[in-house]
Amino acid sequence: MSTGARPLNRLASEASPYLQQHADNPVDWYPWGEEALERARREDKPLLVSIGYAACHWCHVMAHESFADPEIAAIQNEYFINIKVDREERPDLDSIYMAAAQALTGRGGWPLNVFCLPDGTPFFAGTYFPPDAKANRYRMPSWRQVLLSIAEAYRTRRDDLTASAQELLNHIKLLAQPLPETATVDEALLLEAAAKLEREFDPQYGGFGDAPKFPQPLVLEFLLRTHLRGHVQALPMLHQTLEQMAHGGMYDQVGGGFHRYSVDTRWLVPHFEKMLYDNALLAEVYHLAALVTGDPFLAQIADETFAYLLRDLRHPEGAFFSSEDADSLPVPGAAHAEEGAFYVWTPDELRLALGDDATIVGAYYGVTRQGNFEGKSILYVPRSASAVAARLGVPVERVTETVERARPILRTFREQRPRPFRDEKIITAWNALAIRALATASARVPEYLSAARQCADFLLANLRRADGRLLRSWKDGRPGPAGFLDDYALLCDALLELHAAGGETYYLATAIELAEAMLDLFWDAQSWMFFDTGRDQPALVTRPRDLSDNATPSGTSAATMALLRLYALTGNDLFATRAEQVLQQVAPMLIRFPLGFGRMLCAADLMIGPIRELAIIGPSGHPATQALLAVARSAYRPRLVIAHAEPGDPIAEQVALLAGRTLIDGQPTAYLCERFACRLPVTTPEALLEQLG
Repeated sequence: MSTGARPLNRLASEASPYLQQHADNPVDWYPWGEEALERARREDKPLLVSIGYAACHWCHVMAHESFADPEIAAIQNEYFINIKVDREERPDLDSIYMAAAQALTGRGGWPLNVFCLPDGTPFFAGTYFPPDAKANRYRMPSWRQVLLSIAEAYRTRRDDLTASAQELLNHIKLLAQPLPETATVDEALLLEAAAKLEREFDPQYGGFGDAPKFPQPLVLEFLLRTHLRGHVQALPMLHQTLEQMAHGGMYDQVGGGFHRYSVDTRWLVPHFEKMLYDNALLAEVYHLAALVTGDPFLAQIADETFAYLLRDLRHPEGAFFSSEDADSLPVPGAAHAEEGAFYVWTPDELRLALGDDATIVGAYYGVTRQGNFEGKSILYVPRSASAVAARLGVPVERVTETVERARPILRTFREQRPRPFRDEKIITAWNALAIRALATASARVPEYLSAARQCADFLLANLRRADGRLLRSWKDGRPGPAGFLDDYALLCDALLELHAAGGETYYLATAIELAEAMLDLFWDAQSWMFFDTGRDQPALVTRPRDLSDNATPSGTSAATMALLRLYALTGNDLFATRAEQVLQQVAPMLIRFPLGFGRMLCAADLMIGPIRELAIIGPSGHPATQALLAVARSAYRPRLVIAHAEPGDPIAEQVALLAGRTLIDGQPTAYLCERFACRLPVTTPEALLEQLG
């Protein structure tokens, strides 16, 4: 943010906090748009497209080292048209240019710096580049060297750059195509994917692969589903991973919620940013795992994560902010922010906060004089309470009581520190993940339902235009760009869950409207796939299509899941056809790369079924209606879809499952069906539970 020391550039007028963070750079930044592209064409200069996000540690490092340097800025301003992009606002640009970076370098990340022809076609890309003083240490070219080399190449070897840019663009377009193979979408496919995940599982610390280690909530949800299909190792892999993550430093032991990922294999040292999407997805999977296992610890972690979201990331009107930064000032007035400063402790700080309890708490959370992160300690749980009790010679009850008593004290003490920067941008897709998680978990904690409703109502009031078009983002009353496929698909899915939890038919009707708009805006009839951008959005060098799930579900997998659920409710064959066409296209990828297709594998599980449909007819506030609903949601039933309405509600005209359903003997009534063939209606929770099994 600006300190007033320099005149502000164009980014000062942008809504994005990330762009505003660069408003006092001496770089002549533009936001992405026609003004920058037209100038590049007119002056025949290459574009430098620099992409990041507000909570990105290395983005801040490069901004401080290079973009704030007047000499470096002068080079950028002389030879390039410089564009700053918030990847969270513009995932379409990020997708295209990240694909370019991965094709050129074999890796990706942020900050992402891409050099393009004036029309936006990329020809060179990289991530972080150091200043001159650090280049030798990192064994990399400095940012100055990169800038001057690219400028010289553009001046003297234009034809070569143009040819390589076209070749790179052709490669990017190929990445958006499914594999030229076929596979049958059946239970054998699911079990084969689960077996491959088992081979990549870390038997010591849980999770998959080596460092850096990501939490993979979408894959963990798939393991829950394969557990129900009889995969013996699915639940042990899931349970171990969830326990290890929750005991590690990647979990905020004081305030709840998860950091982005772990830089090591044992979940100890995180990248400290906290993202809405991670915490929404992880809270939901911990809740679901608690339902399946009955483990109160997993439920506790789910609830602490929801508490973090509701306490620290919530807009006053009910939506959720995007993230909290990894960096913060170590003390008020410090010259520079430090990574993890808000979260780490020393033994002296523990004693100052807790007095004599610091001995037990420090032993439990692994706090030592030497520390585990730059001389201080990230709190984690290296040993059980009983092991700590044995080491200190005290009863185990004293350890558990002391630790529980200390946590709110430590949180209050920590609040005296400068907080990390919070990106208060509201993103439709990520809020949809929170709505779904809260609605799902309201089966166990009913108070979550009102939070889910408030968030949904905020989105539908503020991030949907008068013509019905969804927006990607909103900040302080300022609308962001038009919504992308994931915004539509995830909100559609979330509203289905919210309807199932609370019964308001408005949410179900809105979900149907969103699905119809989604097919109109994003479906590609030639390839039988979705695009990520709508047909009404400005054209880019290619129309992006990201098939794989990453930290969040891809728009394609979320759309497939939502359409399958809607088909089971409405009987609209088009919804089923489109979902099945997508799954047939991506089926070979699900077997070859299961870690990259967690939500799509869940959609495949739903399509394979059997799907059961439950219609509950009765006033939503009636105790008998609520009792029937409570039974249906009391266990993990991922292939059960639920709709409920009062008799005569016009929603039945759109929802085949509800058509013609009536009360039995004047009592709220449940109709359990499979592929629209229904069993005898029942009016008691006991009878419904017997049918559900």
